[in-house]
Amino acid sequence: MLRAMPEPSTAPQSASPAAPKRLPVLLRRAWFALNQTFRQRVAHLRITPDQFSILRWLNEGDPQGLTQRTLTNLMASDPNTITSTLARMEKSGLIARLPHERDRRAHRVKLQPAGRRAFEKARKVAMELQEQVLAALPPDRRPAFLDELELIAHSCAAAAEKPPAGTRRR
Repeated sequence: MLRAMPEPSTAPQSASPAAPKRLPVLLRRAWFALNQTFRQRVAHLRITPDQFSILRWLNEGDPQGLTQRTLTNLMASDPNTITSTLARMEKSGLIARLPHERDRRAHRVKLQPAGRRAFEKARKVAMELQEQVLAALPPDRRPAFLDELELIAHSCAAAAEKPPAGTRRR
């Protein structure tokens, strides 16, 4: 059962008026609120936000399908999470996992008609939510904000790939 979320305040909240803004806290709050809102709005479609993202990548990707490894990388997730999500999606008839034509260890994931229908319905919800959220910014600032957010996402990924000097990966 989904609970109604309280209306978000339009004023930013922080621990104190003089508290510094912290990137991890702000990114986490934004992601969590967006994810939960989208989850509620697509619940009637019986898909999750992660499943929607997979459906989107499959819809935009190679018509022959994408490998599970490719989906794992695109989703910035781990293989076990993607494998279990794909298993649920396959059971629901949204996708099919087929043997890869050249690599016996790999599978190609293909969008099925039910997955395409679910994606199209959820896409409308996603676009409406994106418009609602971005309405916090003047229209002329939205493209620059998204470009800058993309730079931050790439920078975070690069930081994860290169540990600070003097440390070793485990």
